[in-house]
Amino acid sequence: MKLTKSLMLGSAAIFAGAGVQATDLPVKAKAVEYVRVCSPYGAGFYYIPGSDTCIKLGGYLRAQVGLGTNALYDAANSGVAGAKNRLRNYYTAQSRGDLTIDTRTATEYGVLRTYFDAVFSWTTGGYSGAGTSPVNGSTAYTSSTASQVAGGSLGVYYAFIQFAGFTLGKAQSQFSSPWANYPGNYIDGLPGGGGWDPVNQFTYTADFGQGITASFSAQDQVAEYTTNIWNVSSATAAGLASGAYGGNDIGGSRVPDLIAMLRVNQAWGLFQASVAAHENHAAYFGADETTGHPKDKWGWAGQLALSIKNIPTGQGDTINMSSVYANGASRYNFNDYMSTTFAMYGGTGSARAYQSIGLAGLSDSVFVTGTGQQLTTTYGFQGAYTHNWDPYWNSGIYGAWAAVRYNNTAKGYICGAFVATLALSSGVAGCNPDFNYSVIGTFTRWTPVKNLTFSADLAYMMLDQKYASGNTVTLPLQSGIAKPSAVYELKDQNSFTLLLRAQRNW
Repeated sequence: MKLTKSLMLGSAAIFAGAGVQATDLPVKAKAVEYVRVCSPYGAGFYYIPGSDTCIKLGGYLRAQVGLGTNALYDAANSGVAGAKNRLRNYYTAQSRGDLTIDTRTATEYGVLRTYFDAVFSWTTGGYSGAGTSPVNGSTAYTSSTASQVAGGSLGVYYAFIQFAGFTLGKAQSQFSSPWANYPGNYIDGLPGGGGWDPVNQFTYTADFGQGITASFSAQDQVAEYTTNIWNVSSATAAGLASGAYGGNDIGGSRVPDLIAMLRVNQAWGLFQASVAAHENHAAYFGADETTGHPKDKWGWAGQLALSIKNIPTGQGDTINMSSVYANGASRYNFNDYMSTTFAMYGGTGSARAYQSIGLAGLSDSVFVTGTGQQLTTTYGFQGAYTHNWDPYWNSGIYGAWAAVRYNNTAKGYICGAFVATLALSSGVAGCNPDFNYSVIGTFTRWTPVKNLTFSADLAYMMLDQKYASGNTVTLPLQSGIAKPSAVYELKDQNSFTLLLRAQRNW
């Protein structure tokens, strides 16, 4: 028995010793996944650990203030800004953070890319009109209450997939030039070119090499590319007083806008030609579907754009310019950040009038009950010159001009409403709803260190309305902008705006 016990104890000691020695042996460590630089797609890309997909994070933080404008980037041309009284905001301040996520994966069909760009903005220092209530205990004003987050606004600029030549999702319109409505500056309110704001689309791009590409696109017209389809029979005194020449009678979406674009992008610069087709689909003449409706009518727009790089005035100096002609597709000239109705007040030398006013309205088409749509024609151009003084400073000048022209039938509809509703002093003989809209400006930027820029942008905007000189209208009380019921002289108007900005890119 003693022998058996001794053998058992000895065996246990041997196994215990073996266990201690086993724990002391080195164990092979699991391989560590290090982040590796992904060089094929440029600086800032890294491989996502454990995958063959490369990712790049970017964005910016911006602080800015606009003087003389309620819209921060646009002229004081409507609403309380255009009223130019105690309800007008003399400044509007904003802080904004932007985040971009760019991924690339090499496949047998070419590069698979996804791109996402989201922005959070906090806008303060402005009221929207008489009786404005504070937001969250502050005097906050946001331009997008539908996407309001903690008193600020959340936006999605880009969200698209690119694969085998196709672009699917929210991206800049293929109609627009690369600089869109910013040929050299920051202000949103420049006509004369396709807009920047991205739009849902299905696009195929063919690359012919040597910087030559062609794109064919079907893009959503609902969010950004329809202005107004006015039923002038529904015009009201309050609407006409704000530049709305009828009841907005847009029907549901039927067909996306169709875009074709050819671009040549080389060392000397860029040339682009683009064309768009836009269907105008109106609703009903009256309150229900038994009242009938006007037939659909297709509009179109064409654009030429040119960029000249490294001109002799200095290294990196550029000239960007574009011109547009549109019939029944006015958003391709007046970008979606711009107003479609203009009511700007000013002084008057007329003893008959309380003040002066510049009235204008932009549409894709107009009609009256029982008739067909009359398409609105608009054309314009924009351009900018940027000069680099040294690696830290650059300045530039820019300008834009656009015209809106109604055909004789449309003028008859609108002028009939003006005379009957606003008591236009000259009658139909002095009535002309055509107008010109122009902007000139200058900017200066200082970049003391890489990716940090301070800038100032001064813009002067002019509304050239075409009603006969000395014409007056009688406007109703407009309580939202505190304008009394009175006689007003129709007169050209103008506006100065100044944008100050600090931006850190990363």
